[in-house]
Amino acid sequence: MKELNPSINLIDTISTLDWIVFCTVLILTGASVIWGMSKREKISQTQDESSTYLDLLLMGRQLTLPLFIATLVATWYGGIFGVTEIAFNQGIFNFVTQGAFWYVAYIIFAFFIINKISHMQAVTLPDLIGKMFGPKSAKLSAVFNFFNVLPIAYAISLGIFSQMIFGGELWLNTTIGVFFVLLYSMWGGFRAVVFSDLVQFFVMCLGVFLVLAMSVANFGGLGFLKESLPSSYFSLTGSVGIGTTLVWGFIALSTLVDPNFYQRCFAANSPKTAKKGILISTCIWFCFDICTTFGAMYAKATMPETNSAHAYLLYAAQILPDGLRGFMLAGILATILSTIDSYLFLAGTTLAYDLAPKRLRSKPMMHHLGVLLVGVLAIIMAQVFNGDIKTVWKTLGSLSAACLLFPVLFGYIFPGRISDKQFVTTCLLGVITTSYWRNATHQGFWQNVDELYIGVLTTGSTLVIFYFYPQFKQLASARKG
Repeated sequence: MKELNPSINLIDTISTLDWIVFCTVLILTGASVIWGMSKREKISQTQDESSTYLDLLLMGRQLTLPLFIATLVATWYGGIFGVTEIAFNQGIFNFVTQGAFWYVAYIIFAFFIINKISHMQAVTLPDLIGKMFGPKSAKLSAVFNFFNVLPIAYAISLGIFSQMIFGGELWLNTTIGVFFVLLYSMWGGFRAVVFSDLVQFFVMCLGVFLVLAMSVANFGGLGFLKESLPSSYFSLTGSVGIGTTLVWGFIALSTLVDPNFYQRCFAANSPKTAKKGILISTCIWFCFDICTTFGAMYAKATMPETNSAHAYLLYAAQILPDGLRGFMLAGILATILSTIDSYLFLAGTTLAYDLAPKRLRSKPMMHHLGVLLVGVLAIIMAQVFNGDIKTVWKTLGSLSAACLLFPVLFGYIFPGRISDKQFVTTCLLGVITTSYWRNATHQGFWQNVDELYIGVLTTGSTLVIFYFYPQFKQLASARKG
């Protein structure tokens, strides 16, 4: 059995061969970005301004199945340090809350939502909501979506990764890392993001698989974990109980109003591509979650006193041989980069397309400025959240699920039944009650009631009232008559 050092510095584990492999992967990623930029420039020379802008935002709606799968899978896992930290502290609970719940949401999206949105030819999720409810709903949902896609958690992840290799302050590493990503997110367009995701997809998937494979080879299988870890690590609810566990189920349903999912579906060359791509991606995510969850559990079993935020990476660096270690590090970085670039790009799109005045909407420079502003804001907010990825997910995910989820689903199920004003009222009530409950002091039973439940209850009951209001009004008029 291999002896591991829980206090070792990551940089001390990296050999010359590791650096060569690591840099080679980065060069390949950079080459894919340059290729994407060159293709966009060639295409823009033969298109009018509106078509060029559509290519910037959605690759001209020509996303094929392989590219769809690669960019969707790669985009979804930038918070790998958050996921592995949960698994390190709670075990199988991570697979339930960060995996199984989300698979349900993906399948609902594939079978229920794709056909609902394919004919609307929307560019962004707020644009789609505007077509469903009205212009005020579009603007309000754009504000919600902007904060939902701020890449705060992924800026933190990038900072942690850089800090572990180069040392220094977290805020400085975060700043340098984010500005590096800004360079190609601003100028390459969605096409460059997709092509870089293609390289990062293969590297990140193979990287986490290698960690699990070497773990089993060095320490044994499930029996070793059961002997080394508390029984709570094999409980579906961990040590937090079913109430907190189900909160993550509602947060997972926020996928149904996640702008990144919609962007990929709007960019797909057909609804069939989008549907098949989501289902195949779900199978890949299942395998990825198995690798990260059990990999982090092996880290806990062998290095229990290690800082949970760094444990997975330190563990992986010590069990892999030279060369493969460099590939794994590149895979971890690829996992982060593939998400932060997409979120930067999409948040910039929200500013430049959904919130900017119409006369400025098709100006690429507005999009560049939007992406730059998002990057700066993400760095600032990473400091506000003090590097806590789980809190970022919980806070922003709760607001998104509580305020937008039910109103948008209601619009799919009962099209035309609530007005633009009613949609806005419902969402605002949701954000007010969620925010109030989060910051208020509670006693007794109410201490265990999460703010997400309050928000969902508010939006759900408000929608019911609006749904039956015309019938009540008609009944009242009949009685008066």
